[in-house]
Amino acid sequence: MILEVKDLSCGYGGPDVVRNVSFSLREGERLCVLGPNGCGKTTLLRAVAGLLPRRGQVLLRGADAAALPRRELARRVALMSQLSPVYFSYTVYETVMLGRYPHRKGGLLDRDSDADRQAVRESLERVGLWSERDRPVTELSGGQLQRVFLARVFAQDPAVILLDEPTNHLDLKYQVELTESLRAWTARPGRCAVGVFHDISLALAFADTALVMCGGDVRYLGPAAALDRALLNRVYDMDVAGYMRSALRRWE
Repeated sequence: MILEVKDLSCGYGGPDVVRNVSFSLREGERLCVLGPNGCGKTTLLRAVAGLLPRRGQVLLRGADAAALPRRELARRVALMSQLSPVYFSYTVYETVMLGRYPHRKGGLLDRDSDADRQAVRESLERVGLWSERDRPVTELSGGQLQRVFLARVFAQDPAVILLDEPTNHLDLKYQVELTESLRAWTARPGRCAVGVFHDISLALAFADTALVMCGGDVRYLGPAAALDRALLNRVYDMDVAGYMRSALRRWE
């Protein structure tokens, strides 16, 4: 197993927001996390990434993530948030190069290596932004910035990518390209990905395994293709499939 989460519970100092969540991912597997607002999806990702205190275990190829040095953990796990704040006018290239920090023995003071430069170029080409590499990130649209942060995650070259609403701010073309990029990325040896999505159709295009949450609890964990419509209707408190069919009829 690349990633194993065992009986994970966590919160923000009060009652647990996430309760007793367990799942595991093999090489090449992609898991989507679904559920209504406030169900604990983002909290779960932050706890798996080690950004929140938690109970239970997170294992990376059998090693306890809590016992790993921060830089070693960053070499194994990368988290892409919905939209990270931008405080400095770095270029696109410099921002993506920050993803190489965990691989440098001397930290940020090390010079860029050939491997660093190659990783950054490949990552920017993967998201279609190599031509924008010299632009300050403060001049980018929200969608472009989201693609820069995805490139930074790719450049980090982890074993596990955790994505919190990765298609936020992206138009349809780049939503499709992003899911295809992630599928290609996880197809390489030793990798897996977990993505939180609001768009159920996009989530099912991305994932082969689904985890459905409601009220901090797991309501389903299994093949994405076997998701039960009645379960989704209960979790989202609406006729999910009916709404989607109605939306599609507008294009007939």
